[in-house]
Amino acid sequence: MGQKMDETVKFKVDKEIDIDVRTILKEVCTALEEKGYNPINQIVGYLLSGDPAYITSHNNARNLIRKLERDELLEELLKSYIETK
Repeated sequence: MGQKMDETVKFKVDKEIDIDVRTILKEVCTALEEKGYNPINQIVGYLLSGDPAYITSHNNARNLIRKLERDELLEELLKSYIETK
């Protein structure tokens, strides 16, 4: 492997995503709000743990979010945050 611990590793996310991440996030947030959950808390719990139980099954939200890789979600959230700054 030869990678030194003090070198920066490049991380690249493929752009071949045919699923609209923003649309899924909006639908998941709406479903969580409709069930009385705080969407930010629930999505953070899901992202940190990988446990889909943090996402309600209401309106198929759990299945929707599982269509995406967590790194895709993180990339979209970070990109959106940076764009608003």
